[in-house]
Amino acid sequence: MKTLPTTSLRNVVLLGHSGAGKTALADALVYLAGHGGRHGRTVEGTSVFDYDPDEIARGNSIQAAVGFAEWNEHRVNLIDTPGLPDFFGDVAGATRVADAALLVVSAVEGPGVQLEKGWQKAQEHGLAGLAWVSKMDGERADFGSAVNSLREQLQLNAVPFQLPIGAAGSFSGVIDLLAGKAYGQDAQGKAVEIPVPTELADEAEAAKEKLVEAAAEGTEALMEKYLDALTLSETEVQEGLSLAVRDGKVIPVLCGSAEKLIGIGALLDDIIRTLPSPADRTEKDATGEAVIEARESAPLAALVFKTVVDQYGRVSFLRLYAGALQGDTHFFNQNVGKRERMGGLFALQGKEHVPMTRAVPGDIVGTVKLEATNTGHTLCTESKPLRLAPPAFPPAVAWLAVHPKSRADEDKLVTGLRRLIEEDCALQWYRNEATNETILAGLGEVHLQTGIERLKRKFGVEVVTTPPRIPYKETVRKRASFEGRHKKQTGGAGQYGVATIEIAPLPRGAGFQFEDAIVGGVIPNTYIPSVEKGVRERIERGFLAGYPMVDVQVKLTDGKTHAVDSNAISFQLAGRLAAEGAVPLADPYLLEPVMNIEIVVPEANMGDIIGDLNGKRGRIMGMEASGHYQVVRAQAPLAELSRYSAELRSITRGRGSFSMTISHFEEVPAHQAQKVIAEARARKEEEK
Repeated sequence: MKTLPTTSLRNVVLLGHSGAGKTALADALVYLAGHGGRHGRTVEGTSVFDYDPDEIARGNSIQAAVGFAEWNEHRVNLIDTPGLPDFFGDVAGATRVADAALLVVSAVEGPGVQLEKGWQKAQEHGLAGLAWVSKMDGERADFGSAVNSLREQLQLNAVPFQLPIGAAGSFSGVIDLLAGKAYGQDAQGKAVEIPVPTELADEAEAAKEKLVEAAAEGTEALMEKYLDALTLSETEVQEGLSLAVRDGKVIPVLCGSAEKLIGIGALLDDIIRTLPSPADRTEKDATGEAVIEARESAPLAALVFKTVVDQYGRVSFLRLYAGALQGDTHFFNQNVGKRERMGGLFALQGKEHVPMTRAVPGDIVGTVKLEATNTGHTLCTESKPLRLAPPAFPPAVAWLAVHPKSRADEDKLVTGLRRLIEEDCALQWYRNEATNETILAGLGEVHLQTGIERLKRKFGVEVVTTPPRIPYKETVRKRASFEGRHKKQTGGAGQYGVATIEIAPLPRGAGFQFEDAIVGGVIPNTYIPSVEKGVRERIERGFLAGYPMVDVQVKLTDGKTHAVDSNAISFQLAGRLAAEGAVPLADPYLLEPVMNIEIVVPEANMGDIIGDLNGKRGRIMGMEASGHYQVVRAQAPLAELSRYSAELRSITRGRGSFSMTISHFEEVPAHQAQKVIAEARARKEEEK
């Protein structure tokens, strides 16, 4: 594939709610540009962008996919993103490396929540935007309603660049407001110029006036000229619109039908004409200080924004910001401090790899066989090292405990999880030592289930999943003493050790403290560590429900030895027996983790959210406004939040989000504690 200059590239991320038609549009753009793919009704397995077996089975995009459309000596790199909230992690990666966002809004259903969230992420990276009203041939299609919803729900200065000719079954073309021309479609599906319908002439003229007003916002000079003459030339309008779009002052709105290919060519034209090239954007390093110039002669700077495993092996997706790349390029991975060599260079067309000889700043390309390079890593030159800011993936809000299905799976589990996380950085895994469980964390129940399926299909690891156990802890309420006596006589040397301990509560968070209070050497110093070891080992196993005991002080106050039979193991066992006797006398009780929660919800849902938190033993710590949303800060026990992600989506119809971190531990209410203890005893019986 030929190399194009940076100014002839456009990197566009498609954002929209599930079902809005993003993938159908991306496929239509590729098809019209003559790069294969399909248009019309989906035939299983024919989409350029939805090629993963999980996507084909589910009928939804679950990962970002890259393709391109070459049009009028330009290359438009398209990143199609999922519209389901569980797969929002790939939206974060895609918006990080794009230069503009194509907002896909259904003419039937409206914008949807995920378009709103995707646009928020795009704004964090300063992306320009262009909106496409899809499904104009669908029943109940309403262009005006879609435009108004963009203005009201997303607070956009949405300005139509086109008007539709008809809607639903009568949709037959579009009017280009700037050119004053209308376009329909011939029998072969190609755009042809047609007369502007008489009944739409006045509406088109009024819409063009608003277009000119929007163009005047591009520069002060254009605004002054417009105020003086009340008009601008077509060239000035185009110049002003391009500047206004790139500065985020205007969101152009186009429309059409991906299935019928109506408006697709005009959309490609406006992407090229209106949206910025990589040369128009400024990139900085991770410190925010050094400017990275989009020049081929500049030192290499590239960011890996996605990693997949496909029929070619491990594939790294790169966005090149500076310098040039060739298939045999050596580079330096700044994140791991290691030199690597690219195993070929290619453009990405869905799952197909199109060989390239050279890439320039702005290109989005793929390569293979990078051993130490993962998503988020920066590729540069060793003599001019730098680091680019990686994609900021959303925090986990759902968790599952995963258990290997067989002994063979147990041996492969850790390797499989590591490879799974390489592909999807919004997934995480860790070992919870408090509950002795391996935890897989993600953005929702569907996200986790898809990860489990992929773990089996791609990496050959089968697991059984359960809800994660809550990492309770145990402590004591009062002071108590007990003498632990271990005595065992055999035919030879015996075992003898006596240790008296006093256990007492400590302030929350103090942990475990052991104090040697022996007077007069009744226990030799060489045996005191053995007593401490015995006590520690026993209290770590818990007494009520098998959870570690914390925030206690154990004081060794007395003991006895035997000149012949005393040894280290005897006093270790004596310490264990002392703990087993003292703890029940000290009124032990359970502690549960309490989480700090930050919940962002529409103001209309505030009453329902607060009521739900009260039902979860939650405490409201504060509230503040953030645009059209409210930020609620609260605390609630982790035991009440196991399915909060799904519950919050249900309450807010998908518009709410939350994050949580551990705050502290506090006593479990008596009735809850009885249930936890009973479940622990039942689990112990099953394990016997």
